[in-house]
Amino acid sequence: MIGGGLLGGGEGALYDRIIATCAVQTVPRAWLEQIRPGGQILTTIGGWLSASELVRLTVHEDGTASGPVLGGQVRFMLARPYLTLPLGLLPDLGRGRECGAVIGPDVLDDWTSRFVAQVAVPNTQRLKLRRDQHDEDLLVDVETGSFGALHKENGHWSVRNDGPDLLWDAVEEHLGRWHTAGTPAVEEATVHVTPEGQSIH
Repeated sequence: MIGGGLLGGGEGALYDRIIATCAVQTVPRAWLEQIRPGGQILTTIGGWLSASELVRLTVHEDGTASGPVLGGQVRFMLARPYLTLPLGLLPDLGRGRECGAVIGPDVLDDWTSRFVAQVAVPNTQRLKLRRDQHDEDLLVDVETGSFGALHKENGHWSVRNDGPDLLWDAVEEHLGRWHTAGTPAVEEATVHVTPEGQSIH
């Protein structure tokens, strides 16, 4: 069979299993529709911060699916429709409101922390650049134009947010809840998928 993998293989459905050898940001609705209740989907979920994990989902009678994150820092190339958008021109980094940051961007150097953060900002890319005599870490969402630019001064991190989404605030909030819970391993997380969307808890 030749065709788009994210569309599944409708001609042979219903299936007992789907095994994906590329990563997705969200599990396609077509996969849910083509697995019989009790069947399973094995896929890698990732995003634009370049951290991904293998998950095993069981499809339920109501057309939803859920299952554990298996861990292992599994990496597959993102399916073509999920590839990062070209950055083009960077937004005007002088815009926005600057305030103190609770945590610094170096937390994203850790794979698991990056995976947790990515759940909050799945369409965000991370860049490092030199600007105004200091190094900056930049999170940017090309589609919305939102950005969070972080730099360190006198031993403290500051962030300048702009756009409709406060990207670094979302990262801090998500990582904060993870730390409050005791930084559980990703294997303790469960993925829930419905025709309307996906969540990881």
